[in-house]
Amino acid sequence: MKDVYAGMNVAAMATENIHIGSAVTNLQTRHPTVTANATTALDDLSNNRAMLGLGAGWVALHSIGKMPDKLGAVRQGINEFRQLFSGEEAELYGTKVRLATARRQIPIYLAVSQPGMLRLCGEICDGAILMGAADVDFCTWQLDYIYQGLEKSGRQRSDILIDLIVTMSIDDEEENALNDVRAWATSQAATFAVWKKVPPAWERFREEFTTAEQAYHFEEHLSLRAEHKQIVSDDFVKSVTIAGNFEDCITKLKAVAKLDIDRITFALLSGGRFRRLEELGQKVIPALREE
Repeated sequence: MKDVYAGMNVAAMATENIHIGSAVTNLQTRHPTVTANATTALDDLSNNRAMLGLGAGWVALHSIGKMPDKLGAVRQGINEFRQLFSGEEAELYGTKVRLATARRQIPIYLAVSQPGMLRLCGEICDGAILMGAADVDFCTWQLDYIYQGLEKSGRQRSDILIDLIVTMSIDDEEENALNDVRAWATSQAATFAVWKKVPPAWERFREEFTTAEQAYHFEEHLSLRAEHKQIVSDDFVKSVTIAGNFEDCITKLKAVAKLDIDRITFALLSGGRFRRLEELGQKVIPALREE
C-alpha cells in the first residue's frame, strides 16, 4: 500500500479496536486542511479511533528538495491542527479557514528523538512517537527531555502517551538478523549526523553518522537492498535495533518494556511483513507476557 491514507482507511474498515494514524506525516507536502480533512474522514470510518502523527519531515522533504521544519514551525503546525479539529476559525498562509468536518479534538502525536522536539512534545502533544534506538540508556536520556516539557507546561505524565518504535529481527544466525535491520540502522545514523547532542555512549559513532548522511540514497530508504546500508558497523546496528536469536531479543525487549513508556510499536520492514507479523503475534507477545 503506497498511500498512507488509503492504507489507514482499509485498516479502519477491517478492524474494531486498534487506534489508527500516520507515523508520520509532515507539515509541507499537504496543505493542513487536506491533512485535517483526511484525518477526520478516518475518524468517521473508524468510529473515533483516529490519531494524527506529525513530524518535522525527513525523507519526504529531502526527496523533493525541501528541508525539515524548524521547531517553531512544528509548534505552529500543531496549534493550527488543534484549531482546525476544534472547528474554530484558523488563519493558514494568510487565509482564514474553518474545517467543516471537525467533530472532536483528534489526538496529535509527534515523532520525536532530539531534545527540542522531545520537550515540545511534552509541552503540547497527546502522544510521543519515540524514535532513535531500542536501548534502555538511550530512551532514558530521551524521556528526561519529555519530562522537562511536561514540567514546563504544568502537565502530568498521564497527560501524554509514549510509544516507542522498535525494529527487530529474530534469527539464530546473528549476522542474518543484523543484516535484516541494517537498512533501518543506517537511516537512524544518517539522521543522527545533524544532532548537536547525543547520549555520551553514542559519541563514538559520530564518524559513522557523517558517512551515513553523505552516502544515504533517499530513493532506497529502508530498502533491504540499499547499497548504503553497509556503511554502519555491527556495533551500531546492535545499539539501535533488537536483533539476534529469540532469547536475546526477548531479553532486550523485556528490559525496554520496563521503561516509563506506554506501548511499543514494531516497524514491519519489507522482506516478509506477514511472516514478521505472525511471529510477533504467535511467539514474541506470548513470551513477553511470561514472567
